[in-house]
Amino acid sequence: MIYLWITSLLFSLFLPVVQSARYYQTDSHTGTGFLKSFSVEAISDPTHGRVRYVDASTAASQNLTYASGDHFVLRADYKKTLSSSGPGRDSVRIQSNKRYTTSVMIFNIRHMPQGCGTWPAVWTVGDNWPNQGEIDILEGVNDQGPNRITLHTNSGCTMPSSRSQTGTSLGNNCDVAATNNAGCGVEVTDTRSYGSIFNNKGGGWYAVERTSSFIKVWFWSRAADNIPDDVRNGYDEVNTDNWGTPRAYFPGSSCPMSSKFGPHNIVINLTFCGDWAGSAYGSSGCPLSCNDYVNNNPSAFKDAYFDFQWLKIYGL
Repeated sequence: MIYLWITSLLFSLFLPVVQSARYYQTDSHTGTGFLKSFSVEAISDPTHGRVRYVDASTAASQNLTYASGDHFVLRADYKKTLSSSGPGRDSVRIQSNKRYTTSVMIFNIRHMPQGCGTWPAVWTVGDNWPNQGEIDILEGVNDQGPNRITLHTNSGCTMPSSRSQTGTSLGNNCDVAATNNAGCGVEVTDTRSYGSIFNNKGGGWYAVERTSSFIKVWFWSRAADNIPDDVRNGYDEVNTDNWGTPRAYFPGSSCPMSSKFGPHNIVINLTFCGDWAGSAYGSSGCPLSCNDYVNNNPSAFKDAYFDFQWLKIYGL
């Protein structure tokens, strides 16, 4: 008996560690809960956009942040014509007060910013960028979909050329220095994943699972017929094994996840033009130059807003 027990113990010690796919809710944000759990960041835009990120009191007084029931709205100003020599269009950037490592996050979004010049993003990021990594969950420019999901790291993080995902790989080196800040992106093939098409379908759900072995991101349009019940209803417990093939899969086989991705804050922001939306503007079919359009067409940004129904976060 002792021999069998020791043999069983030794065998179990050398079994591979399997990541549990069951997670349990730790945080739930809806309506005013976003304002309690996130801080408004009145900072200079690191992407050099035609934007002025306002502070919390200004955002509230201009109705750029608004919460009621299960609506949390984050938007840009759509009333003021701007001087070319003055600051950019007023908008909002918020960051979660808590940080996360191994987790699942589900974003239930009814509406996202759309229009020429816009650059909305939902992402997570660590300190001392890019050394603690960045995960772009929802991001694009100039209303040009579909969505692009991207990892940004320092050197020593690459992805295999073939992996189990439905999206299209845009590059396999996640090192920002080697890729001119592009990182390793995956384009979602579903056109409902971004911009005006996303909004016309009533939005949808984005979910990200981060472990020490991989990062996965899923998207389901509200018009889809394969939305898992635990995602649709925001259950207290979720099982990612039942979610199917992700839109983007980033395995840790040639990217040591634990050292490349530290504790992350969640960031939600809306900027204009800048490094990406500005450089892509000329090929987007939009009028004028990007800065001129943002300065002189305030009413064009009436639909430049996020409306979150809820955000739920899960841990092991």
